[in-house]
Amino acid sequence: MIKLPPFDLYKDPVYDIMQIMKILPHRPPFLLIDKIMEISEEFIVGVKNVTMNEPFFVGHFPQEAVMPGVLMVEAMAQTGGIFVLHTVPDPENYITYFLKIDDVKFRHKVVPGDTLVFSLELTSPIRRGICNMRGVAYVGNKIVTEGTLMAQIAKKQ
Repeated sequence: MIKLPPFDLYKDPVYDIMQIMKILPHRPPFLLIDKIMEISEEFIVGVKNVTMNEPFFVGHFPQEAVMPGVLMVEAMAQTGGIFVLHTVPDPENYITYFLKIDDVKFRHKVVPGDTLVFSLELTSPIRRGICNMRGVAYVGNKIVTEGTLMAQIAKKQ
């Protein structure tokens, strides 16, 4: 199991939302990562602040707002995409496609006001543009989602 790397939520992020938008093709309302707090050759830590004004809360259990699990996995995948694109010198010329997502577990619900922290680490070296990662999403010290992801980095056409 991934241990949450130590980091300070109050320090300046490695990537803020404007820098993330230069790397990822996603745009609101489908851009689901707010900042990257840590990044190294082995792991990445991303943050999503869950707010009541998210468009999915209008129709997803409107009487009891719960973030859809598939969107937690998408946010984890976006964090992984930044992780993979961080390995190339010109990330704006590449895109990441997810090939496989396995062993996903949802342990606790995520609600407005929560801060989701995604921690992903490589499970094997990146080879031929293929990246295997294990991801865990936390709210506080509680694991809310976990799974394994496989992604491919490709040059934009």
